[in-house]
Amino acid sequence: MKKDEKAVEYFRNKFNCSQSVLAVFGQDYGLTENECLKVACAFGGGMGRQQHTCGAVTGALLALGLNSGKGIDDPEEKKSITYLKTREFFEEFIRLNGSVTCLELLDGLNMTNPGDYDKIVERKLFDVRCEKFVSDAVRIAERLISK
Repeated sequence: MKKDEKAVEYFRNKFNCSQSVLAVFGQDYGLTENECLKVACAFGGGMGRQQHTCGAVTGALLALGLNSGKGIDDPEEKKSITYLKTREFFEEFIRLNGSVTCLELLDGLNMTNPGDYDKIVERKLFDVRCEKFVSDAVRIAERLISK
């Protein structure tokens, strides 16, 4: 199964967008599935359902950091490479989806407001849009990681 398909499967099984994206990459870098799910949990719904940066985006950025980020004793260049890939990621995700902000991606509907949440569910935004965001984030991250 391809990574983007696996990520959507996680999402359909009640993991949030960020968890779903990071979980398909983390094991490539020595993290367990459970560690990935735990570390990315707070980023779902645009940072704890505050609807800031889309969780699929943050999950992908965590994966980019695992791939090329600067760690102890790494050259400063690793940070620059990661920042460049981050900017490229944002450009591509915005080109495909119009925004990286969860609130904007969900038509301005506030998922912590019961009436708005009902509209999100009624319009199947989690099922249609969020699954697309998860899939797009994985595919973009895969391309950037392979560079």
